[in-house]
Amino acid sequence: MKTIKFLLVTLAVAILFNSCSDDNDDPVIVQENPLSEMNRLTTLSANNHTIELYSENTDFTVGYNMFYYRIKDESTDTYLSNAQITVNPLMHMTSMTHSCPKSAISKMEDDTIYMGYAVFQMPGNADEYWELNMEYTLDGETYAISERIDVGMPEDGFKRVQSFIGADDKRYIVAMIPFEPEVKVNAFSAMVFQMENMMNFPIVEGYTLGIDPRMPSMGNHSSPNNENLTFDSSTGKYNGKLSLTMTGYWKINLQLFNKQGDVLKGEPVTDENEASSLYFELEF
Repeated sequence: MKTIKFLLVTLAVAILFNSCSDDNDDPVIVQENPLSEMNRLTTLSANNHTIELYSENTDFTVGYNMFYYRIKDESTDTYLSNAQITVNPLMHMTSMTHSCPKSAISKMEDDTIYMGYAVFQMPGNADEYWELNMEYTLDGETYAISERIDVGMPEDGFKRVQSFIGADDKRYIVAMIPFEPEVKVNAFSAMVFQMENMMNFPIVEGYTLGIDPRMPSMGNHSSPNNENLTFDSSTGKYNGKLSLTMTGYWKINLQLFNKQGDVLKGEPVTDENEASSLYFELEF
């Protein structure tokens, strides 16, 4: 009899243990952040929503910036895929306010992620600053949110964007697309915009951006197999080839040509002229 009672107690303990083990073995669902390898630059909160802004950069930087956005509904703790978003950065100067070149906002393959670029022409300071203005529409209702952002120069201080008045008396902005330079012939891209007014900067189509990379510290030597940048209508970018034959500091001398081949800005590099007035810089 004692043996039977002992067996019954043992069986009950075993069943309880197995039941607890089964409960503990249930998979824990963890919602992964598809942008976890990028840098979250800011988080905006309003209207019971949280807007997260990510970039490959560590901060808002003068030049070309690609941004990635996610909108979370705080009441359901879910990220939304049905938003229509517009973003308009504004530079508040002491005497005027202007925007910058920017793209429409589109969805990525993960439809909870929205993306678009902005090209900041100048840094902010204590008295003049950039403001990020966003409007987004959900289920027919439009919301607005704004936040002051700190836009600084790149850490290395190099030029990756130039704003200038061309020989045709129109103002242009030329921006280098970020890339990882290597000792080889690199794919190289830039964008060209025209300042239509203080708020609109349409992409310029069909021009040519001539390149002549030089190493000032090495006798200002150039490199072979470079290809001028020409317009790609499918991306809105100017694409070409940049040959880098060694590591170090490079000045990428530029000339902007219109459709007729007229030079709008920049000079050729010669024995008498060591650099163009239009250029990008990089060091690796």
